[in-house]
Amino acid sequence: MPTPHTLSQAFAANFLGGAPGWYKLTLVGFLVFNPIALAVAGPFVTGWLLILEFIFTLAMALKCYPLQPGGLLAIEAIVLGMSSPETVYDEALHNFPVIMLLMFMVAGIFFLKELLLFTFTKILLNVRSKIWLSLLFCAVAAVLSAFLDALTVTAVVITVAQGFYNVYHKVASGKHFHHQHDSGDDEQVHDQHRADLEQFRAFLRTLMMHAAVGTALGGVMTIVGEPQNLLIGKVAGWEFIEFFVRVAPVSIPVFVTGLMTCATVELTGWFGFGTLLPDNVRTVLVGYDAEETERRTLRDNAVLVVQAVVALFLVVALGLHLAEVGIIGLTVIVLATAFTGVIEEKRLGHAFEEALPFTSLLVVFFSIVAVIHDQHLFSPVIHWVLTLEGQAQTAAFYLANGMLSMVSDNVFVATVYITEVFNALEAGAITRAQFDLLAVAINTGTNIPSVATPNGQAAFLFLLTSALAPLIRLSYGRMVVMALPYTITMSGAGLLAVIYLL
Repeated sequence: MPTPHTLSQAFAANFLGGAPGWYKLTLVGFLVFNPIALAVAGPFVTGWLLILEFIFTLAMALKCYPLQPGGLLAIEAIVLGMSSPETVYDEALHNFPVIMLLMFMVAGIFFLKELLLFTFTKILLNVRSKIWLSLLFCAVAAVLSAFLDALTVTAVVITVAQGFYNVYHKVASGKHFHHQHDSGDDEQVHDQHRADLEQFRAFLRTLMMHAAVGTALGGVMTIVGEPQNLLIGKVAGWEFIEFFVRVAPVSIPVFVTGLMTCATVELTGWFGFGTLLPDNVRTVLVGYDAEETERRTLRDNAVLVVQAVVALFLVVALGLHLAEVGIIGLTVIVLATAFTGVIEEKRLGHAFEEALPFTSLLVVFFSIVAVIHDQHLFSPVIHWVLTLEGQAQTAAFYLANGMLSMVSDNVFVATVYITEVFNALEAGAITRAQFDLLAVAINTGTNIPSVATPNGQAAFLFLLTSALAPLIRLSYGRMVVMALPYTITMSGAGLLAVIYLL
């Protein structure tokens, strides 16, 4: 960036920092045009325009972290009266369990990274088939997400993948495993390692996408899989087993379809999949594993034992819902640090670096959701599907929830629809049997087609804005392309199941 010579140039240079000039001008254009659009076209059209602008900031996450540009758009919307600070607060308060999850659970997973890296290194080095490895990542993520929150599972996989990447990047830069190193600086990478590094990035991208889709496959199945599931289950009066049984006619076929899609894209190499682990990278990881095993002391073994016990506690506590997820995450932090000697404030603070920027971004996202709520942007779709009857209504609910969840918050969409359906039940407009079918359609609709975009799934958005994404060159557009085969097959299977199996 050239040195500014005037105060105005300094302001321009400081605005959004190192973001490209065209990006800065585009955002300024948004901010200038929105008040004009509000005066000319009204709040409904401007509200949808705001949604598209916010999606643009997410799509350009690798150019500029979305918190600042998205936050400026949200602030302008509040100033223009399209929503209010009170509504934003209510949205954040409604989603406070998710906020606590991000603040504490993601940090808790950070303190289990030695165990996770140890376990997944063994899996990666012992499962030589890329297809079986991909199926394993997808299936394990699905099973874990059925009992844990999808964001928790995503945090686990991110930690593991970043550990792999950091190890190889150090070696490719001529350093040893335990040297300090900036894995974001490719200038140090030796020329002979650059091709392997690019292939390794592509390999990790495929595993991350398989795992992210797996969180959606498992998250739809149980009442604790996703926040909106719990909301729908409470309104419908379903407990854990009943929820699973009622959703199973849709979730099980979709799960099988997802695994078949996983194997197919790996076999064909379509949509950016099929990349193998380079032999040189495998050699480095084998050497790293051997050295770690040789260097491991009794204290290191004790750390692994403690982390294994804490991980078991985590699974049991979340599976039995002993407390809110965020509280369980805080408990994990206390247990995993108290018994492993991590008591310094600086070391504790490092664990929160990954989660808090995304937590802030999520609250900005709730501001956009507040605009959707106050301007009734989804009302036309809701009123239309309620005019339908029978299987057509059930299918329409599935599709409408899926389409809206691609651009908005799943919890918000589910809240709006389940409330409207419950009101219809209370008014006698639909029967209890039809209500149960529509509740399943709402649940599966907000969980399955929404894999199409990162803003449709919180786990996808978390991955996109993580520190890992720029390292492995995983952009918004690339995520959409890689998710496309899953979107088509899983959404189609879900729709057929809603029509013929419910």
